[in-house]
Amino acid sequence: MGLVAAALAVAGHAQQPNVDQRLEQLEQEIRILKRQRELDQEAAVQKVQEAAKTSPVVTAGKDGFSLKSADGNFVLKLKGVVQADSRWYLDDQAKNGTDTFLIRRARPILEGTLFKDFDFRLMPDFGNNQVVLFDAYVEWKHWPELKLKVGKFKSPYGLEQTQEDLYTTFTERSLVTDLVPNRDVGVQLGGELLSSVVSYAVGVFNGVPDGANGDNDNGDSKDFEGRLFIQPFLKTDGAPLQGFGAGIAGTIGNQDGSLSNPNLPTFKTTGQNTFFRYLVGTAATNSVIANGQRTRYSPQGYYYWGPLGIIGEYAVTEQQVQKGPASDHLRNRAWEVTGSWVLTGERASFKGVTPRRPFDLATGSWGAFQLVVRYSELRVDPDTFPLYANPGTAAQEARDWGIGINWYLNPNIKVALDYDHTVFDGGAAGGKNRQSEEVLFTRVQLAF
Repeated sequence: MGLVAAALAVAGHAQQPNVDQRLEQLEQEIRILKRQRELDQEAAVQKVQEAAKTSPVVTAGKDGFSLKSADGNFVLKLKGVVQADSRWYLDDQAKNGTDTFLIRRARPILEGTLFKDFDFRLMPDFGNNQVVLFDAYVEWKHWPELKLKVGKFKSPYGLEQTQEDLYTTFTERSLVTDLVPNRDVGVQLGGELLSSVVSYAVGVFNGVPDGANGDNDNGDSKDFEGRLFIQPFLKTDGAPLQGFGAGIAGTIGNQDGSLSNPNLPTFKTTGQNTFFRYLVGTAATNSVIANGQRTRYSPQGYYYWGPLGIIGEYAVTEQQVQKGPASDHLRNRAWEVTGSWVLTGERASFKGVTPRRPFDLATGSWGAFQLVVRYSELRVDPDTFPLYANPGTAAQEARDWGIGINWYLNPNIKVALDYDHTVFDGGAAGGKNRQSEEVLFTRVQLAF
């Protein structure tokens, strides 16, 4: 038995691999493991890439918050504007205004894209102690040259009015805005031609009074509105002329009023106090209503070069009115010019100022500062008095000048301080002039 065991041990030892064979076997196993790991890594990368093709992209920055599908066909954007203001009426012996802090605008904004070609926008406003729907529309934008917009949005008319609220140089718009429709419901075709050198818009709308924001119509007639704006040097090499633009806008339509809804405007100062209204009574013999064709037109333009900015606009509204058996075609006019200069050297534009060095105490950066000046006036047709408006309470003319400074801390926060002075012709008892209005405005604005 001992011999047998010894023989088996010798045979088993002879069958075991030598050292070189063992090393080769181990190297083979290592190569197999490394390859397996490479395959696993490639599979993981491919899985991430496949997931990226279908996973939405989330972004957050100075332009707001957005959620975008991987293929770009669906986009949801969350934006907002909050304007915390104050108004201080100086030497207001007639008590026409009340010193107050107020939330001028508080607007959550929801924008987006559906199936690549359809944009939408929904914007309510919770400012001024009221809830108002300002924007609610859908726009088909397959071609930049021809877009179709349906819903409620700004009328394609006034230059200052079409400028977004967060970009206006003054806290309140000028007297020209009293003769400009605000937002209306309708259908519009518009677009940009020649690489944005020419922009146009034409549409059919319910038709709102000057300065009004409407949701529905009170009659069957509609307003036809249009605007053409040209920036002839936008694509040229001449930098001093690239920021020049000019245009013309107009509306026409028949508007009829009633005792319950005269369908006529009231005019407000920059301090938002009413200085003109038509007579309102309880019967047709002592109440003025719209009764026939209303025509508007407005030449307009701006010029920007470096830190310099200038906006100018002229607006005319012609309206047929009626009081009992009497009827007249009245013509009201307004114009304004606004100048601005960015003291810190940044570029001025129709879309505001972006500071090169945002406010930061740690680095000693203070943002951008802009000086602004403005003059505007509004004249009511003299034939309005005394049959259609009371000269003892309604002014025939208002002339306003203002000066202010804007502080852009960063692209999202702006602080403004304005002073406006308005004088009037008429508007007080005994043929006297309404007391002039002096207002100091402040604003802290958050926009994203």
